[in-house]
Amino acid sequence: MKVGLVLSGGGARGIAHIGAVKALMEARIKPDIISGTSSGAFIGAMLAHGYLPDEIMEMIAQTRFYPYFRLGFGVTGLLQMNRLEAVLWKYIPENTFESLKTPLVVTVTDIVSGEELQFRSGELAIPVLASCCIPGLFSPILFQGHELVDGGVLNNLPVEPIMNEADFLIGVHCNPFTLAKPLKRTTEIIYRSLILAMHSKTKERFKQCNLLIEPPELNRFGIFDFRKADQLFNVGYVYTKRLLEELEMNSKSLT
Repeated sequence: MKVGLVLSGGGARGIAHIGAVKALMEARIKPDIISGTSSGAFIGAMLAHGYLPDEIMEMIAQTRFYPYFRLGFGVTGLLQMNRLEAVLWKYIPENTFESLKTPLVVTVTDIVSGEELQFRSGELAIPVLASCCIPGLFSPILFQGHELVDGGVLNNLPVEPIMNEADFLIGVHCNPFTLAKPLKRTTEIIYRSLILAMHSKTKERFKQCNLLIEPPELNRFGIFDFRKADQLFNVGYVYTKRLLEELEMNSKSLT
């Protein structure tokens, strides 16, 4: 059985993906193909390269993300993230989709044409970074004649790109539709508005997953809570481990 793993966007909350994947691997569930958008594309690239969840967490602990975000006033966003390309080059020096051990599909949005695009071959770093460009917050990235922004604008749980390439789809969604704390930053409000605009389409994609992992505790975290990486990892890990145990118990009770 071929397993497909679909990773949503969610800023720092995407760190929960790493914990979820660790729990899946402990249950001997490993993806044969990965589809990701935004932070899910970033984590997906690391996993597809062959890094283990604990290794990815170590990389995050060693990387201070804020210095890589360059102010971009006067252009088309508050920030530019070109410097983050150095992070991907450091950990995936081959910088190609073809070099990855597990096939990866990255979803991005062409902000000019309004099209959803997928990349699965050629240069890796730029499509992954473009998929993380929250419009209004980050400047679009120019690549192959397109002005690219966050893939989550049109598809924040990209199941469609790999639906016909996997027998069992696991979706990990780290963008809760309800929040447990008030929004204080303008950046959080911008992103929150984007999430709510995608709400109905994302809900429909939930139904296409054979297994949906959506830790409710993520509603306590913001998209820039990188300093809470360990907590985010644990939320993903504990929730997924408990979910898998419950599913195993239910299957045994039915036999």
